[in-house]
Amino acid sequence: MMQLRGKPPRAAAAVQTLRIDSGMSSAMQQLRHCHGLARVLLPGAHSAQRLKSNIPLASACSGLLSLRWGSYSSDNSHRGHNYYNTRVPKFRYVLTGLVAGTGAVLAYGFHHSKPERAAASVTQTSSLPVYTQDEVSKHSSLDEGIWVTYKGSVYDITKFVSMHPGGDKILLAAGRALEPFWALYAVHGQEHVLEILSEYKVGVLRLEDCKKQELSNPADPYSTDPPRHPALVINSSKPFNGEPPPALLTDNYITPSALFFKRNHLPVPQIDPDKYRLQIEGLPGGAVSLSLEDLKTRFPKHTVTATLQCAGNRRSDMNKVKQVKGLNWGVAAISNATWSGASLRDVLCHYGFGPEVAAKAQHVQFEGLDRDVTGTSYGASIPLNKAVSEEGDVLLAYEMNGEDLPQDHGYPVRVVVPGVVGARNVKWLGKIVVSEEESQSHWQQNDYKGFSPSIDWDTVDYKSAPAIQELPVQSAITQPAEGAVVDRDMEEVTVKGYAWSGGGREVVRVDVSLDGGKTWHVAELQSGEKGQQPAPPPPPGRAWAWKLWEITIPLPEGAQELELVCKAVDSSYNSQPDSMAPIWNLRGVLSNAWHRVKVNVK
Repeated sequence: MMQLRGKPPRAAAAVQTLRIDSGMSSAMQQLRHCHGLARVLLPGAHSAQRLKSNIPLASACSGLLSLRWGSYSSDNSHRGHNYYNTRVPKFRYVLTGLVAGTGAVLAYGFHHSKPERAAASVTQTSSLPVYTQDEVSKHSSLDEGIWVTYKGSVYDITKFVSMHPGGDKILLAAGRALEPFWALYAVHGQEHVLEILSEYKVGVLRLEDCKKQELSNPADPYSTDPPRHPALVINSSKPFNGEPPPALLTDNYITPSALFFKRNHLPVPQIDPDKYRLQIEGLPGGAVSLSLEDLKTRFPKHTVTATLQCAGNRRSDMNKVKQVKGLNWGVAAISNATWSGASLRDVLCHYGFGPEVAAKAQHVQFEGLDRDVTGTSYGASIPLNKAVSEEGDVLLAYEMNGEDLPQDHGYPVRVVVPGVVGARNVKWLGKIVVSEEESQSHWQQNDYKGFSPSIDWDTVDYKSAPAIQELPVQSAITQPAEGAVVDRDMEEVTVKGYAWSGGGREVVRVDVSLDGGKTWHVAELQSGEKGQQPAPPPPPGRAWAWKLWEITIPLPEGAQELELVCKAVDSSYNSQPDSMAPIWNLRGVLSNAWHRVKVNVK
C-alpha cells in the first residue's frame, strides 16, 4: 500500500484500496520506487524544494505519461516508500522536447520495461469521491500535490512527476485537463498509457465541470493539416509521418511532391504568405526581417536537384537485429526533388557576412515556425562553411518541383541543405542565426546522433557524439518486394532501386546479387527521367541527387528462392557494410547495410 502526498483523507482512502499483484513486472515495480531520483535530477537539493508551483508552466508536455510499455516510454524511476531498492538510471538521458513519442524522449524508459502489457492487477472501489475543478486546480504544486483530469476522472500524479521524461515540464498540466496536451502529443492516447494513468486515479470530476471542459477544450491542433496522398504508408498520423510504397518511389527520378516522404515533428503551421517574415540575426548590421517577396525579388533564383533522406530511413531493417526506438521507416524515407529559391550565401553576404563574422562564428542555426504547446520551435544548425560556401548550394527554397512549396514541405520557405541529413533541412523557416555555437534545440543536441552498438539507454551520453550532418552511402531495392513470386518461365528477374551518398559524393556503382552476396552483377545507373537525355555529370563534390538503378539477371537454374542484395559505392569508394549488427544503434539511425530482399521462384 502507499499514500500519495498531498491527498485529502477521502482520496487517500480510495487509493489505499489499490492492490498490486505480487507478479507485477519489474517495470511496474520500478514505477513505485527509486527514492534517490530527486538527487540525480536535482543534485544537492530535494526535488520538492526545487519543483515548486512557481515553476513557469511553459514547457513542452512531450512524453507525458507515455512511459514504457509499447513503442514509447519513460524513465522508470520514482520517489516512493518502502519498495525494492534499485539502481536509478542517469536522468540526464531523459530527454525533452520531442513530440508524439517519435524519438529518444519516449524511448528511454522503454528499455527498462519492454513492450509486454502491464502485469499489475489493480482493483479499486466503485464509489470514488467527486471533485470540482476548483478543488483539482488547487493541486498544482508538489506541496499541494499534482492533480490532473482526463475524460471526467481525477488523477494524483504527484509521485510520477520526478520520473516524467520531460522533467518538471509535466507541471504544464498541473491542476488542469490533459486533453489539450494529449491532442498535440497524440501518442498518449494508446491503451498502455491509459493503463498507467489509471493507477493514479483518485476520483471523478463533477458533471458540471466535465461539461465545461468539453466546451472549452481546443480543437485538434492537427485538424488543419493538409490532405495527403492515399498511397503513402503512414508511420504516425499525429504528427504525420509517411513514405511512399517502394514500387512507386523509383517510378520517377524526380519524386512527385505528393509522394515525397513526409517527416513532421509537430502540427503543420498555418502561415499567411503576405505576413510571413524571415528573421536573420548574428550579422554586423543587426537583425534583418525579410518578406517572402523580398526573397523572390532581391536575390537571384537558384535551382538545385537534391535528395533528402531521413536519418531513420531503413530503421525497420535495424529492428530485425534488435528493437530500436523511433518510427519504423521502411526503405522509402528518401526522395528527390528540384528546389528553387534564394541562395543562403547570397542573402548572408548581402547583409554583411564577411571575414570578421567568419572569424567568430562556426554555425548557422535555423528555427522553424512549427511549435509545441510552449512555443518552442523545431530547430537545427549546420556548419558555417557549408552555409556560405559557393559549392554548398544551400537554398532558402520557396519552390519544389516548379511550384510553391507544399504545406507539408515547408510553405512558404524552408532551408534545403544538399547532401545533409533531412533533419537539418528546417521547414517553415522563421529565423536564421549566425552563431558561435550550434543550435541548442533538442533535435540537434539530444537526437539524430549515432552510437556504438554497445551503448544502451543506461549508458548513452548524447553530448559525447556529434550531430549527424552528412549521411553515409546508401542503396535499397524497391522492386521486387520482399516475399514476391518470380515466374520461372520468365527465365530472368529485373531488380530496381535507388542509391545515394551524402556530402555531394556521387554514386559510381551499384552491385546486385541474387544469391545473398556470393556473386555480383553491376547495375545500370540512371541520373534523369527514363527516356530523357541524362543530366551531365555533377561537379566533383556536388552530386546532390540520387541515382536510380536497374538490372535484369538470368535466374539461377533450379533456384526456388532468391536472396536479392544490393550495395552502392560512391566517388570516395565508400561502400555499404555487409550486415546490420555492427552498425546497430539504439536510435536506429544511419541504417545503410546491404539491403536484402527474399523472393520465391515458382
